[in-house]
Amino acid sequence: MRFPGLIEKESLEDPLRLLATFCSEEHLDRLKEIKNPRLWRDIAEVALVARPASIYVNTGSDEDKDYIRKRALENREEYPTVHPMHTVHFDGPKDLARDKGNTRILYPGGRQVPLINTFDRDAGLTEIGKLLSGVMSGKEMFVSFYLYGPRYSKLSLYGVQITDSAYVAHSEEILYRNGYWDFVEKGEELEYMLFIHSAGERDENGWSKNVENRRIFIDLEGNSVYSVNTQYAGNTVGLKKLALRLAVYKGYREGWLAEHMFIVGVKGRGGRISYFTGAYPAGCGKTSTAMIADTVVGDDLAIIHAVNGEARAVNPEVGMFGIIDDVNPRDDPEIYSILVNPSAEVIFSNVLLMEDGNIWWRGKPGEPKKGINYAGEWWPGKKDENGKEILPSHPNARFTVSIRHLSKLDPRIDDPEGVPVSGFIFGGRDPSTLPPVLEAFDWKHGIVTMGASLESERTAAVLGQVGVMELNPYAILDFLPISVGAFTALHFEFEKKLARPPKIFSVNYFLREDGKFLAEKRDKIAWLKWMEQRVHGEAQAIETPVGYIPTYEDLREIFARELGKEFKEDLYEKMFTIRVKGFLEKIERVTKIYSTIPDTPREFFEIMDKQTQRLKALEAMHGQKVSPFKFDKK
Repeated sequence: MRFPGLIEKESLEDPLRLLATFCSEEHLDRLKEIKNPRLWRDIAEVALVARPASIYVNTGSDEDKDYIRKRALENREEYPTVHPMHTVHFDGPKDLARDKGNTRILYPGGRQVPLINTFDRDAGLTEIGKLLSGVMSGKEMFVSFYLYGPRYSKLSLYGVQITDSAYVAHSEEILYRNGYWDFVEKGEELEYMLFIHSAGERDENGWSKNVENRRIFIDLEGNSVYSVNTQYAGNTVGLKKLALRLAVYKGYREGWLAEHMFIVGVKGRGGRISYFTGAYPAGCGKTSTAMIADTVVGDDLAIIHAVNGEARAVNPEVGMFGIIDDVNPRDDPEIYSILVNPSAEVIFSNVLLMEDGNIWWRGKPGEPKKGINYAGEWWPGKKDENGKEILPSHPNARFTVSIRHLSKLDPRIDDPEGVPVSGFIFGGRDPSTLPPVLEAFDWKHGIVTMGASLESERTAAVLGQVGVMELNPYAILDFLPISVGAFTALHFEFEKKLARPPKIFSVNYFLREDGKFLAEKRDKIAWLKWMEQRVHGEAQAIETPVGYIPTYEDLREIFARELGKEFKEDLYEKMFTIRVKGFLEKIERVTKIYSTIPDTPREFFEIMDKQTQRLKALEAMHGQKVSPFKFDKK
């Protein structure tokens, strides 16, 4: 039982009979189609605790999708716009982002894990049970079934979303493949993740009222997530980042990888496609890299298995939940064209809905006019109680849209076998040290020095100073249910299953000199093309103490072919100079943190120590800044 003490075990002995008190005959029949008594008991237990007025079972039919969308509008969870396929959702001023503090991993006995926000499992389940008790009174409860990956794929997982929010159900219908008939087909044999959510009591604006009691608890043992008193999608849409934590844990136990990575295809000679996955912290170019690649399998998440000695990846999603702030027709032409396409179904969140029914966000041409936004009524020049001007569109405003609108969508997005992965990319924001692209010596060297050591510059808005580096291993720290030491060890073990491990690269688009970026935004395609050539042995490289860098000749040819511009030798030298001091300082920062994590593999420190010795030897010979022309070609 999930809620011991709140209901009697005997009350679940005949779950279908109990569910008949909440469901119409039609919707009860929909549940009966799924021959899975454990699923019936789970739904019945939630209903007994939350006490909804009714249960709607979503089969993914066009009629069900239309009903959910209609209910989101009727409940004022979404607002209509001038375009029937476009709606706007507001979370409220106190519910505009993921709640890191109240997102807890439940561990028996309150086990503590370094860098992970944990909580005692028994105490957590007791607390969340009380918060969910009666929370859906007078509301409709939606039950939906989803695939977390392509249909008929051994790499896919399954999820069940229970929520009283039509907005959450609507979002998941856009972002994921509905799996009702897969549940019917597989019946009792199917294992599933369970996501239980309630927006809680809502105020006159439709916002979650008791946000001080917002809780997001991830129960690893129960393969479940509980979320209450919140509407923001990152806290509520179960199969988004909440499922990622459960997938990481399952992969850890079974020996495969769930990653916070895009999956893209890069074209090479003869029209071949080589696939890369990439992990970047927020604000480091992840989405823009995915959009500049030749094909897109996924923009955010990847499930990666070893299949017959080869790393193969699937995108568990079929939609995008992206930041809309500063999306504009010049820098983001494809995304922008999708968002302004009246026929594309889009949920905009926390933008400005103007009185004429049009929407506006920062970056969209035109001027904002009077309307409503995430803080209520808005007009130009409106200020808050402290005299600070209220932005018309929130910096974390979002869009939810199907990935199938992308013109570059890879035809293998639904391939049950996944796509073969040629390379892993780790990207950070480093103003002073890392070159634009760097190849690891081997898998373990890349996992340690690029994945586990991934850092990103904190912005001035956060700390008031620029250049302070923050560790975010694998760009997944916020979504890890296990220690980064254990996650690193998992990557080491994963390599043993591969006949030819993917190459590992780091990228850094933010290297600066005299306050100016050395690379342009569109240069990303050049680094991708070099990586594609490297995995096929078609480009040379220069060996440095920290990995392989491109030769000037290869990059000059790539820039001319792909971008139609001259890549000057002096710019190459500035970009690919090895800045010894910065690398040594990075190793010291990162090693100090991992030394506090007991299950960090011994090899981690050995690899870092060897890199330190190579750098110090280079420094003794050539000083702290070493031109790429000082090294021999490989």
